Parts: sequence; C-alpha cells; structure tokens
Amino acid sequence: MIQIFPNLSITLLFILTLTACSSEKHQIASIDEASGISYCNNSNTLIVANDEGSFYEISPKGDILSRHKLGDFDLEGVVCEDDELVFAVEKGALLIVTRSQLQTKYLKLKGKKFKLNKNSGIEGITKIGELYYLTIQAEKKKHAKILVVKRGHNYAEVTKSIEHGIIDSAGLDYQNNKLYIVSDKKDKLYIYDLKKGKVSKKLKLPKFAQEGIAFGKNKDIFFADDNGAVMKYKLKELIKGGVFVEIPA
Repeated sequence: MIQIFPNLSITLLFILTLTACSSEKHQIASIDEASGISYCNNSNTLIVANDEGSFYEISPKGDILSRHKLGDFDLEGVVCEDDELVFAVEKGALLIVTRSQLQTKYLKLKGKKFKLNKNSGIEGITKIGELYYLTIQAEKKKHAKILVVKRGHNYAEVTKSIEHGIIDSAGLDYQNNKLYIVSDKKDKLYIYDLKKGKVSKKLKLPKFAQEGIAFGKNKDIFFADDNGAVMKYKLKELIKGGVFVEIPA
C-alpha cells in the first residue's frame, strides 16, 4: 500500500489492471482539447481549460454548467480560487480572470531563471501559498523544470526554477508539500517531494492523453484528457482487486 495523503486520509493506489478498464466508464464529460483542470473548493465545481481560449465549469458528475470564450489564448492549466481563475498560457504568461465579471488581465512571465522555445512551453499550474508553480513541458530532461512565480501588478516574476527531469510534464496539483505531476508521453504520475527536492514515487496511469490532474472531495481524482474528455476515478475503483504498481524513482 502506498500512503500518499495521510492528512486527508486518502491513499492513492494505481493498479496494473487499470489500463484494461474502459475509458468510457470513467469519462464524465466531453470537452474538446481539455488541457487543464482545477477543483473549486467554494463552489464544489471544476474548471476545465481549453487550449483554444475557452473554459468550462462542470459539476463533479460532469454536468457542463457554463462555457466561456476568453479570447485567442492557448490555455494549458488553471487554478481555481474563490474570486479568480488563474490560467497558465503556453507562451509564458498568467491570465487572471475574475469569476464574477470575467474581467481579464494578462501577466507576462519575466525573469532570468527560465527560457521557453518552440519545443517547450508552459503546460500546468498549481498554487502554494501566494506563489504559483508552473511546469514546462519539455522533450529533454535538461529543459524539464517547474517555475516558481510571484504575481505582480503588471507582470509575473519567475523567482526560482526547479529541475526535476520529467519529460512531457503536462499538468500538476499540490497536496501535503508534494507536487503531483502527470506525464502524457510516459502515462505516469510523478510525486515530487518539495522538502527533499526530488521525485519520491512514480505511479503508472491508464493510457490516455493526460493534460491535467485535480483532487476533489470524496476521494475523487479528476484528469483532463486532451483527446476531448474529463475522466473521474474513485479510490475504490483504483484499488479494487488489483496488483499495486509502484515504479522505483
């Protein structure tokens, strides 16, 4: 048994037989090019980013509650806060959106600790305290980094970069001083221990186009699938009668 969330009484176990499960069983919504997902604590809903500049708000059951077009933005991840949505823009920016009026503010990333090119862009985002953590999707390990970003009034400052060596990191979430990073190409969930500064576990995922991960209530685990879906798993489904798979870090 792999104990991941002791404070939340959640044990996340991925099993060898999971890849044989029907994707239709776990698909709760059809959303074109779902590129990021975040759980909203205050409304018990999920925000799903679309890389053509739209976002959807859905219920945990997958009911689409609203859809909004923000503009010509390549949205690759999202953090849902009480009053705002903060999107990661692939070319290197944060897009701040008020939840009430949908007013937008574009904050370009600045700093000396990062470099983006045509083969590596911003893909995922999460928030820890007052700082945002953005993952760079890279083809080579040496370019695979997480950027620690401080939000300013006119731009977002990259204050630090974390080298983790995870290629094709496409989405992330945060719990208990650990980052949970999904890799689409590898079909894996990497658990990065911020305190130790290294990947502590690698867990096998089912085969689909993982672009985002979010942890909800009632032991729900949500994934954004770039092939046009939102996937939902229950803990009991992940552990039911299976052989546990943990890949040595």
